[in-house]
Amino acid sequence: MARSVRWTALGAAAALLMTGCSSGASDGGGNDEGGTADSRSSAASSAATATTAEPPASLTGQKLDWGRCKATSDSAAPGSDWQCATLKVPLDWSKPDGNTIGLALVRTKSRAGGSDREGSLLFNFGGPGGSGVSTLPSYGSTFSSLRERYDLVSWDPRGVGASEGVRCRDDKDIQAAESLDSTPDTPAEEQVYFKDATDFGKGCAKAAGKLMAHVSTTDTARDMDLMRQVLGDARMHYFGISYGTELGGVYAHLFPKNVGRLILDAVVDPSADSVGHAQNQARGFQRALDDYLKSTGQDPAKGSKKIADLLDRIDSDPLPTSDGRKLTQTLAVTGIVLPLYSKQGWPGLTSALESAEAGDGSELLTLADGYNERDTSGHYGTTTHSQRVISCLDDKQRPTAEETKNLLPEFEKISPVFGDFLGWDTAGWCHDWPVAGQYDTPEVSAAGAAPILLVGNTGDPATPYEGARKMADELGKDVGVLLTWKGEGHGAYGSGSDCVDSAVNTYLLKGTVPKDGKVCS
Repeated sequence: MARSVRWTALGAAAALLMTGCSSGASDGGGNDEGGTADSRSSAASSAATATTAEPPASLTGQKLDWGRCKATSDSAAPGSDWQCATLKVPLDWSKPDGNTIGLALVRTKSRAGGSDREGSLLFNFGGPGGSGVSTLPSYGSTFSSLRERYDLVSWDPRGVGASEGVRCRDDKDIQAAESLDSTPDTPAEEQVYFKDATDFGKGCAKAAGKLMAHVSTTDTARDMDLMRQVLGDARMHYFGISYGTELGGVYAHLFPKNVGRLILDAVVDPSADSVGHAQNQARGFQRALDDYLKSTGQDPAKGSKKIADLLDRIDSDPLPTSDGRKLTQTLAVTGIVLPLYSKQGWPGLTSALESAEAGDGSELLTLADGYNERDTSGHYGTTTHSQRVISCLDDKQRPTAEETKNLLPEFEKISPVFGDFLGWDTAGWCHDWPVAGQYDTPEVSAAGAAPILLVGNTGDPATPYEGARKMADELGKDVGVLLTWKGEGHGAYGSGSDCVDSAVNTYLLKGTVPKDGKVCS
C-alpha cells in the first residue's frame, strides 16, 4: 500500500500536520544503489560496528553559516527570528573520513546572554520522518519560555526533508494505491497488497541510493553528537517527542557522559519489537477510542462494534465523497485515527462518523488527507517515505504473511477497530526490505548518564503510557525519572497541563529534577 496503517509516532502538535506511513514488501528486488540482497548483511554489519570515535577535525571544527531560512515546497519561510544552516556529517559513520552529506538545521537564539545562557536545546518531533526545520518554527510559541536559557534548534534527520529527503513514489501513484486493500481478504487481494509494496520498496531503493543503508536511528544519534560539538555545547540538551524519545534513548546509550538535560515526552517502549510495537499501538488507539466513545455517552464495546461494522461495509462498497474520490476502508480508518491524537479532534470525529453512516465519506476523507499530508492540489508530503526507509533499517524483525495471519486473532482481540489493520501491517511494512534491519529492539541502557525526565500520558494513543515505565527501567537506575500525566492525546507538554509544563520548564531552565513517580492529574 502507498499508505498503510503503521501510524506515526509524532509529537502532539506535529501529528496534526505530518503523519502516516507506507507499507512495503519486496520479492528480493532492489538495485545496486539501494543495496541488493547480497549487500544487506554487510550494510547492517557496517552500521552495527561503526565506532563512536571522534570524527575528524574537518567536521568537528566546521563553522555553520547561519542565514535567513528559505521557503520549501511544503512550508513557507519562517520569520526573521529564525536562521538556517547546513551541517556536514559522514555518509557512513564507520568511515568518518569518507563522503559527507548535508543536514538542514534551524534555530532561534536565546534571549539570555553570558552565563545565563545554558546552550542549545535540540528538538526531534518524531516519526521517524518528521521535519524539524518546518515544525519547530510552527510551534515556537509553545516553547517560547525555554528561550530564556537556550537557543532552540532542530533539524531534518538524514533521509528527511531538506537533508537528502527520500521520495519513493510520485503523487499519481500514491493516489492510485489508495484504492488497494491493506487488510486483504482473498488470495488475489493479498497478491496485490504485496506486489504494490514490492514496487514501493524498489522506489525507495532507487530514490535513496547509497543513503539507504545509512539512515538508522544510530546514525542520527551520532549526527546529534557531532551537532552538539559544532554548536559548542559541552553537554547535549534535548527534547524528544514520540519517536524522538527512542532517538534520545539511543543517544544516551551511545554517549552517556555527554547527556545534559534530556526530556522524553510520549515515550516509545524500547522493549517492543515490531510486532510488539504494533500491538502497543492497537491497545493505545483502542483505549483512546474507548475514551472518546465514553465521552459521547456510548458503551465502548457497542460503539467499537458499530465502527467496525461501518469499516466492513466500506471495505465492500467504498463511500462517495464531494471531490469525486472514493473513501476506501484504509482511508476511513486513517480518518478515524487522526482525531484520536488530540481530544480537540473528538467533535470532528463525531461529525465524520455520522456523515459516513449516512453514506457520505467526505469528512473522513478530509481527515485522512490531513494525516497523509495531501494538499488540495493532490500533492503528498514525504514524511511517510522517510519513516519507512528509517524504521526498516532499524527493525530486524520481518514477519511473514503466514506468521501474521496466525497473529490476527490476537490483534483483533486487542482492538476490534484497529487490530486487523495493524496486524497485517507487520507483514507488509518491511517484508524483504532491500537493506537488512539492525536490531530487534533498540539498546537504550545509559549507566552513568545524568537524570533523564520521561513524561508519560495515560491516554496516549500512539505511544501508550506503559512505554514510559519500560524506558525508565531500561535507561537504568537513577537515570530514568518518570512524570505521569492523566490526560488524553499524543504527548503531554503544551497540551494544557500547568503541572506538566511547570515540571518540564523547571527541569530544563533550573536543572531541578522532579521526584520519580510524580503524577499530574
